[in-house]
Amino acid sequence: MATSMLRADILKTIGTEQTWDVVVIGGGATGLGAAVESASRGYRTLLLEGEDFAKGTSSRSTKLVHGGVRYLAQGNVKLVLEALGERGRMLANAPHLVRKLQFIVPAYSLFDLPFYGAGLTAYDLLARGEGFGHSQILSSKAVLQHISTVRAKGLQGGILYYDGQFDDTRFAVSLLQTLFDQGGVALNYAAVTGFAEHGGKLTGVHVTDRESGDTMEIKAKAFVNATGVFVDNVRRMDEPNTEAILAVSQGTHLVLPRSFLPGDTALMVPKTSDGRVLFAIPWHEGVVIGTTDNAVRQSDSEPKALDAEREYLFEHVRKYLSPELTADQVLSIWSGQRPLVRKVGAKSTAALSRDHTILISSSGLITITGGKWTTYRRMGEDAINRAATVAQLPSAPSKTAGLRLHGWTADSTGLSDWDRVYGGDLPKVQALEAQRPALLKTIHPCLPFRLSQVVWGAEAEMARTVEDILARRTRALFLNARASIEAAPVVARLLREQLGHSPEWEARQVSDFTALAARYTW
Repeated sequence: MATSMLRADILKTIGTEQTWDVVVIGGGATGLGAAVESASRGYRTLLLEGEDFAKGTSSRSTKLVHGGVRYLAQGNVKLVLEALGERGRMLANAPHLVRKLQFIVPAYSLFDLPFYGAGLTAYDLLARGEGFGHSQILSSKAVLQHISTVRAKGLQGGILYYDGQFDDTRFAVSLLQTLFDQGGVALNYAAVTGFAEHGGKLTGVHVTDRESGDTMEIKAKAFVNATGVFVDNVRRMDEPNTEAILAVSQGTHLVLPRSFLPGDTALMVPKTSDGRVLFAIPWHEGVVIGTTDNAVRQSDSEPKALDAEREYLFEHVRKYLSPELTADQVLSIWSGQRPLVRKVGAKSTAALSRDHTILISSSGLITITGGKWTTYRRMGEDAINRAATVAQLPSAPSKTAGLRLHGWTADSTGLSDWDRVYGGDLPKVQALEAQRPALLKTIHPCLPFRLSQVVWGAEAEMARTVEDILARRTRALFLNARASIEAAPVVARLLREQLGHSPEWEARQVSDFTALAARYTW
């Protein structure tokens, strides 16, 4: 049975629950996957997130649901097989959020055609009947028919293959709603500041509600640390002298106008001059270009693109696509960080495995890290298997492989991208617009989002700030940073009315968001 998603009701539920079966720390892909896994097995489950759901890495992916062609090239067949299986499950369980997408690998030497063709044929075969489509070799003329803006000089042809695409944060919102549908509870802006122990075993977490400043101790039988690039920080709350396990890597993306990739086919360059993979992907109203892979020393939920990353992406856009790119054409630039598990002797973060790792401390803290969006469900299953063993919870099988996510609908034909993401909730959004026709107005002339989506984000998706709305309930900040800055006052005013805040709160929200969004402009 679904529990209320209103913050006051959530806080009341947390205050009256004596002991949870599982507390998950971290509200990104891994934490949400683990929490849904736990709740769907019937365990009393609470997820705590110190900022907003998917605030960090999970909103900053390349928007792909994929097996990982480059991991196949690295020889990691196990990861590719697992990810291809999960790719199919994501499409089946959330067809309103995941779709099949064509990719073309351009070939600029005759050797590339059989080489990449063989690799992508192997990729198809590994999908074992769950493929999204069959790869094929194309002539240079056919490549240009698919992608008219790809560099024609020296083009020998290309290989067409299929993978999946999604909107990462909207998928996270659907997981959040699914958690409540399964009887679980989650709270954002709830910072875990430490652990309580008894007899050398964890018994509780100390939590601060960042909105009210109130503190509480929450008791549970099992604790899952799923905090992404911050897992070492949480591990040190448990064991102060524990050795770090992460090597953090940063990936940056540009968003450009659709004129750079006017069709519906994505471009994949499997090996740039320095050995990295480059994607150009149609995404909503823009084109996502990425990504980089740079080691960074410090974890950050709001990392900023490095000068070297900007130069790298600019150089490669100019190398492979037309028209000529200029700085004023960049609609948004954003970075995310990957939690990669350290490996002795690795010369770069690009060489580190994307497999996930689970550690259990002597006090019982279960830490899960590594992995990628496509394998979120399998990661959650593995983490809760361990949690059930550690806490001696009643045995219960996993149900998530076939669990339809909140909003599941069989047919989204004819819907715009921004209606499609609501799936089965779309009639409720439309009913809101029917009751209040003024909400049909868009938040900005250059953005497709309606005022109704602001209200719905606050009412049904636990949005608490202007950033929550413009970065994650809609994707305005990631699609057009300058337009999102101009839309912020409109959103702040409506959100203040919806949440009952003061004019001073509204002014602070606009100021805070404007400062943040400036980091997303070129």
